[in-house]
Amino acid sequence: MNVERLYQVILAPVVTEKATIVAENNQQVVFHVALDATKPEIKAAVEMLFDVEVESVQVLNQKGKPKRFGRFEGRRRHGRKAYVRLKDGQEFDFTEVN
Repeated sequence: MNVERLYQVILAPVVTEKATIVAENNQQVVFHVALDATKPEIKAAVEMLFDVEVESVQVLNQKGKPKRFGRFEGRRRHGRKAYVRLKDGQEFDFTEVN
């Protein structure tokens, strides 16, 4: 896979209460990813950036919420999240990125 593409796949980690609970209970970490990212790309990007072994990747597509500002209607951007499960004995260290 193209290394430049892998750097563009993962946009940011998701830091919420739900993501923290999922991380503690299921050995998973949640990331915002590019809308056109595939599961193999996400797996390769996480393994390359964080030097961990990935067991599985689950992807969630979020539709943007419709919003109004006065008489103007619009919608928020669509998004995509990836739930990345690590193999046993693996840990994420967000402070050290290659």
